[in-house]
Amino acid sequence: MTTRPRPVSPVGNRSAGRVGHPPLERSRELGEGWAQPTPPRSDDETSAGRNRYAPWALAAFALAALGDLAGVAAGSDLAHTVLKPLLMPTLALYVVFSGGPRLLVAALAFGWGGDTLLLADADPAFLAGMVSFAAGHVCYLALFRRHGTGHPRARGAGLVLAYGAALGVTVALLWPDLPADMRIPVAGYSLLLTAMAGGATTLGLTAATGGALFLLSDTLIATDVADWPQAPRPDFWIMLTYLAAQALLARSVLTSGSAAARR
Repeated sequence: MTTRPRPVSPVGNRSAGRVGHPPLERSRELGEGWAQPTPPRSDDETSAGRNRYAPWALAAFALAALGDLAGVAAGSDLAHTVLKPLLMPTLALYVVFSGGPRLLVAALAFGWGGDTLLLADADPAFLAGMVSFAAGHVCYLALFRRHGTGHPRARGAGLVLAYGAALGVTVALLWPDLPADMRIPVAGYSLLLTAMAGGATTLGLTAATGGALFLLSDTLIATDVADWPQAPRPDFWIMLTYLAAQALLARSVLTSGSAAARR
């Protein structure tokens, strides 16, 4: 006697379907789509999102710099007091949005500390500002060691020798005219500044130019402290060379081979 095959229960099929694929079956029964998890953003997408804001931060820095220079040229203490503290933060934002190293942001942050402290017309604030700038130079030296070639390039070697000679001559000439309590700090700071300018030559022409301008800017400050004769509107030339120096140093680190590869 032949036994007829038992029909497969459709209910059983549906039960098996629910057990095997509950989200899909439930969405069919309820007529509702299940929310799909958002895939994590890749590093490239995150970097692209940051880079989109970099030009705006650079434009903000340029506007603040032009406004500050115009205020200094016009003799407006109010414009300088308002705009000077905005300079390094906007440049630091550009570095952050460009995916730059944290050590570069730290160097600019110490520059901001020096900028704000030098707004106060007092010797303790001046010394504290010098310390803040010195910390920034240490950051730059570490950056040059990390991203530079490790030794001055051909032309840079000559610059390093010239910087060393200029350091000795400048300190010797300034020494008698500096206040007694400023001599040792100025000499020590000048040595560190010269080392930073020399180290910048390991990163190429852009960084070397930035280091030279930083050296020039702080030398102008030192001659003012020593009460040497100054050019008209000395603050304008100090700020112009300083802003160009910071921008060139930041740009050189951002475009260095190892920093660009890391991004």
